[in-house]
Amino acid sequence: MENSMSLTSLVVLILLLPYATATLPGSNAKKHFVLVHKACFGAWSWYKILALMRSSGHNVTAIDLGSSGINPKQTFEIPRFSDYLSPLMEFVASLPANRKVVLVGHELGGLAISKAMETFPETTIYTEVPIFPSPNFSHEMICYVCLSFYIFGTKYNLLQFVNSASQPDNRVIYDNGPTNPPTTFIIGPKYLETNLYQRSPSQDLALATTLVRPIYFYSVKDVSKEIVVSRKRYGSVKRAFIVAVEDKLVKEEFQRLMIEKNPPDEVEEIQGADTMIMISKPQQLFTSLLRIGRKF
Repeated sequence: MENSMSLTSLVVLILLLPYATATLPGSNAKKHFVLVHKACFGAWSWYKILALMRSSGHNVTAIDLGSSGINPKQTFEIPRFSDYLSPLMEFVASLPANRKVVLVGHELGGLAISKAMETFPETTIYTEVPIFPSPNFSHEMICYVCLSFYIFGTKYNLLQFVNSASQPDNRVIYDNGPTNPPTTFIIGPKYLETNLYQRSPSQDLALATTLVRPIYFYSVKDVSKEIVVSRKRYGSVKRAFIVAVEDKLVKEEFQRLMIEKNPPDEVEEIQGADTMIMISKPQQLFTSLLRIGRKF
């Protein structure tokens, strides 16, 4: 059941757009990082990485996806998956032609970044994908991703996911009645404590319990329409994967299976990292991001 829970592992995708070579003196050149959160969370979840990036001289932007963080939209106002992704897509589209950005995504944020990569492949030369089973090019994988909380390599259906997601204090809401599909989902405080923040400071858990927001249940049809990747476009970008060794939702062996099924170009691991890798091991994650980024 834990392996079928929401994709809670961290995804990093690096989009490198054309940049004036005069401003890039070498591999240690400062970069612009764009951070994309997981479902029910917001830009606030990256505050430790934001501080580390800024103190090291990097430019950094944390995105709030639709109805997340301080985004003013309410869940019922973004009934399409494209609405949820639009803050990131609009941001990437607005970048000047000479700007390089490093896109970092966590869980559902990884799908947002995959969409950006497929949309802007001509400006992408390297992508880093840690701890997120990014979509590959098979119909089976696309359907798996479309189940939203990512039941990888199994025959679970959406109802089975809903049943597991409702335990022990998560809330699955049926605004259209119990005979219709669920509409929204929010993570409960006890579940946060035992499954997402078990290796993280108690202060960060307290912060999360006050700031998580509901996520809309997007249909398989809707998500599959938005997240369709091709070998020619998305597949032209290199990828890396960072394993969170103590992740309780996506066990290490399951992460290794994702690596096997969709091999990246680089693999790193962080010992002692729970689902909230940017909270439990921020310095190690920061170091890994810079180390991989410097190779390109």
